Amino acid sequence: MLVVPVYNMILTPDATLFFPTEQVKRCSGGKGITVNEKVILIVAKDNENFHEMAPDSFYPVGVAGSITEINPEGYTVIKTLYRVNVASVEINPDHTIQLEISRRSDIEDLDEDTIKEKLKNLLQEMREYAAGFQWATTAEFYINQVSTIGTAACMMSPWLKIPNEERYKILEEDSVAKRTEMIEKIMYDFLEVGRITNEAVSSQQKEYQQMYRESAIKRQIEHLQKELDEMHPENVTDVQKFAQKIAESGMNETARKEAEKVLNRLKQEGKESVESGILYDYLDFVTNLSWKKEEAGHIDLEAARKILDEDHYGLKKVKDRIIQQIAVMNLKRQQSGSILLFVGAPGTGKTSIGKSIARALGREYVRVSLGGVHDESDIRGHRRTYIGAMPGRIMDGIQKSGVSNPVMVLDEVDKLSASYNGSPASALLEVLDPEQNNTFTDHYMNVPYDLSDVLFICTANTTDTIPEPLLNRMEVIQFTGYTPLEKLQIAKNHLVPKSMESMGISKDQMEIEDAALESLISDYTMEAGVRGLRKHIDTLCRILAVKVSEHPEEKVIVTPEEVKEEMESHPVQHNEILPEPTPGVVTGLAWTPVGGEILYIETLLTEGRGNLIITGQLGDVMQESAKIALSLVKSILPEEAKILQEKDLHIHVPAGAVPKDGPSAGVTLTTALASLLSGKVVDPHIAMTGEVALRGAVTPIGGLPEKLMAAERAGVTKVFIPSANLDDLKDVAQEVKDKIEIVPVTKVTDILEAVGIIDEGTIRLCA
Repeated sequence: MLVVPVYNMILTPDATLFFPTEQVKRCSGGKGITVNEKVILIVAKDNENFHEMAPDSFYPVGVAGSITEINPEGYTVIKTLYRVNVASVEINPDHTIQLEISRRSDIEDLDEDTIKEKLKNLLQEMREYAAGFQWATTAEFYINQVSTIGTAACMMSPWLKIPNEERYKILEEDSVAKRTEMIEKIMYDFLEVGRITNEAVSSQQKEYQQMYRESAIKRQIEHLQKELDEMHPENVTDVQKFAQKIAESGMNETARKEAEKVLNRLKQEGKESVESGILYDYLDFVTNLSWKKEEAGHIDLEAARKILDEDHYGLKKVKDRIIQQIAVMNLKRQQSGSILLFVGAPGTGKTSIGKSIARALGREYVRVSLGGVHDESDIRGHRRTYIGAMPGRIMDGIQKSGVSNPVMVLDEVDKLSASYNGSPASALLEVLDPEQNNTFTDHYMNVPYDLSDVLFICTANTTDTIPEPLLNRMEVIQFTGYTPLEKLQIAKNHLVPKSMESMGISKDQMEIEDAALESLISDYTMEAGVRGLRKHIDTLCRILAVKVSEHPEEKVIVTPEEVKEEMESHPVQHNEILPEPTPGVVTGLAWTPVGGEILYIETLLTEGRGNLIITGQLGDVMQESAKIALSLVKSILPEEAKILQEKDLHIHVPAGAVPKDGPSAGVTLTTALASLLSGKVVDPHIAMTGEVALRGAVTPIGGLPEKLMAAERAGVTKVFIPSANLDDLKDVAQEVKDKIEIVPVTKVTDILEAVGIIDEGTIRLCA
């Protein structure tokens, strides 16, 4: 008994099947086949190789039959007789198959006349279907040979797009009526779909022929164009250039599909299309982006430290933090660590140190200015729905850098603002979040881009206007102002050489004395940074360039007198120590965006009825501090305060045109009021800073380094600070601490005792 496995074929009893003779012989194990030899056809579950089949590779129902013809042309005819149950399958070493089978009976629930009628109708449908093809005559011949519905199903089996499981269910069905119905449904569905398809093909044949003709012409043009391009590379078309760039770019799969989609549109639209410019700009942008991940190399920490020291004087704390960040990146071989936020006054080197970091890391440097940005699209990009759409500033900076891992300085993040177009600060949340920015999607690109290798550095003058969620993603590093000594060194080593070089003046032609630079620093600038100093040095060099040009043989020596003579601008008038102490007037310290400054709290009693008058454009915080100070003084000096019942109290802070606010004037206000009511003066060389609570405690303040530098510049000799700010002294330059006596206090009465307004050990109501 010959066992032949079949796959993806409809098997039924009483059907005539045609098999390649070689396929049947292979199942005989080399013994050969003969006419009338019994055959069992079993159904394979999967399309496995003949030599890889196993006992469990077959369904449990097959069909028995016999070989009726072995045709010389290479095919064998098998006539199926009845179905069998396959109890077990055994595969011999020669790959022949042995079965344990039993006959499976049919349920004869369909009469012979009905079967003949169904066969007649089915064959008619098959003839009509075949008539629409060129091989209709051949098909007619084979259709005429069909004598059973099963044979028709087996003959059409290769063209029926139904799964193998569904073909097997037909064989498994015992009911002849149901089996016939299943075959009819499959056959009629196939014939109807084929008929509709033929009609559609026929109706569109002319159109298809035209399309094929156009396609052939285009292919021919492309072939000829390719040959021309090889002969003249300078004439390669934009489409070909972009196709090559896309293939070589290393884009991620999403970006590549989007780029190819836009490229196909550009190809279809042609150069004359209105949209061709938009499509061209998009492809030009995405193909010029660096999509390849840069390999992390070793970073020499000593060389990096040397570069930072060469470019910037001082800033030890800042440089140490940068070196720490570089060390972590060196160990992990990838971008890691916090997003650094440099906060400080203008001109303190926040932005320029970003360029030094890029040089130290050997990376490209990109600066993105965010000052005044109020549209979310400036960060995320504009959607490509209108002419003029463009990528956001982040991706634009990446594209201009030409790499995927630049050092990107986001300048002036404190000057972002929100509008009806969205909040740019909120858009920055994704950019600066290491957990999200590896799939940052710019609206213009509309595909994800990995920003995780970009070293982001942000700068700001203050953190007050930065939203809390954005601030939490960054590590704040304060840039304190420069001391006069540091400014002198910066001017000598950096500003003056650069200015002379830009003016074309050599060292042999001009020399600026240290005293002249000190005059510029003390008399013409009042900033914490050196931006204004640089401008004055540039102005001075331009003025003296005239003398150098007129007398090139003479070396110009710039003295302090020369500075005063040549500079047109008037010297800056800093607040100076009052020559004479006055009751009710006390020296305070203030922080401003351009550094620290001293100010005076002035108080005065006038005729009146106990009213409190506050002038000097004080904000809400300072007005509350004034009221707390007044209550404290009334409790500390109850007898002296009785005069306030019949006098008006006037509190004033000079420079009335300048708004003032902040929690650091409480102790100064309290001391000034106590001095006024007691009639005891406070030495103007004594300054103080700190907020005060109603219980008399001195609370901490900010901006201590800038305030102490302002005090030292003004000639103050002693400063009272809150004890809670002692840790901030490590950020104060040693030369400032050497010139000023710094006294920490915890209660406002400690200050009043120290300046002699109240006696030590006196019982006070606020204690």
